[in-house]
Amino acid sequence: MKRRFRPSAFVAPIAVVLGVLLTLAPLLLPSAAAQSTTPTPQSASPSQTKAQRPTPAHPAAHKKSRKKDKKRTASRQDSGPRYATRSDVMQQADRMAQQLHLDRAWVRHTVGQARYVAAIAKAVLPPAAGVAKNWTAYHDRFVEPQRIEAGVRFWQANREALARAQEHFGVPPSIVVGIIGVESFYGRHTGNYRIADALCTLAFDFPSEHPKAAARSAYFRSELEAYLTLMAQNHTDPLALRGSYAGAMGWPQFMPSSWTKYAIDFAGDGHIDLFNNQSDMIGSVANYFQAFHWQAGQPTHFAAQMQSSTSDLALLMQSDIVPSWRADEMAAKGVQLDAAGAAYPGPLALIQLENGDAAPVYVAGTSNFYAITRYNWSAYYAMAVIDLGQAVADAMNARSTVTNGMPK
Repeated sequence: MKRRFRPSAFVAPIAVVLGVLLTLAPLLLPSAAAQSTTPTPQSASPSQTKAQRPTPAHPAAHKKSRKKDKKRTASRQDSGPRYATRSDVMQQADRMAQQLHLDRAWVRHTVGQARYVAAIAKAVLPPAAGVAKNWTAYHDRFVEPQRIEAGVRFWQANREALARAQEHFGVPPSIVVGIIGVESFYGRHTGNYRIADALCTLAFDFPSEHPKAAARSAYFRSELEAYLTLMAQNHTDPLALRGSYAGAMGWPQFMPSSWTKYAIDFAGDGHIDLFNNQSDMIGSVANYFQAFHWQAGQPTHFAAQMQSSTSDLALLMQSDIVPSWRADEMAAKGVQLDAAGAAYPGPLALIQLENGDAAPVYVAGTSNFYAITRYNWSAYYAMAVIDLGQAVADAMNARSTVTNGMPK
């Protein structure tokens, strides 16, 4: 029988193991993408509330936690004073408590104990001017032998859950596998920053030199509010959880608001666990895409070559990654699509992937390509997810063919 992990079962072990580490080991709580720009928080439905109770991390996670001590020590050295020393922040904490109907002292303590982390503020700044985008280099970061092998193991271990997710949500296994591989290397890289530090740093001290500083700061304030609400509802220590520099958590790297809206108990055990329960991870990612109008059976993109003038290219790119053109309209403006793309009846978007000094790569993206960019607003990200998932699928099929002459 699969063991179910509950908070009460781990109070004593956590106190012993973490006596030295204080509250550095992560508890379980799922996250959406966080490097993704997800919508503002939304209250959980009554059917979700029970399942959202977070549980402590599996004991094996503590061993991994000790291996990260040096990185955590470095992040502490990079930290500034506690936010309790900032009267302006404490005033905002008071307003949050009132607006969210949360205990004022608890909110003040949580926000006050969080620290500014300079490395987090630096991480959200755009690349320096003059740094050319390079699709080939970006692709090769994610579509490489070790990550593909890890993806094969993940797929093999979760065939049933992946098939069930496809049947229920219409999202193919390759897309779910691609997302989790790009987001966290199948759990290897889930982040070492305290979520409270990350969200407070970006809510109260988002770097002013960023071109969208005001909007991004407001976004992270909303995520901090979603995080506080989620922690209060589930009686979880908000200073204990760890994730990415942007506040994303778990293998799929869900942001707090996305956790509230899209994370599901796909394992059916009464808990949502995106740190250890791979069925929950799979179901939650597929549910996220269904919410953003994934179309079952629809391709994500088609190969394209650009033969039009500069003015035509500028016009075609105006819609960015939103599908807005028919195939015949693209053809009239000099876009040569492959046979499947030319016959596609739905709207398309011309996607340009720059390649440094080399010629760019073009594809025509469908509404499913656009759905992937709702997880992370980047065409490069979406193509990496698609290509990694396809590479894992190809490796799975190759092994099945060698084993018994036919893919499983």
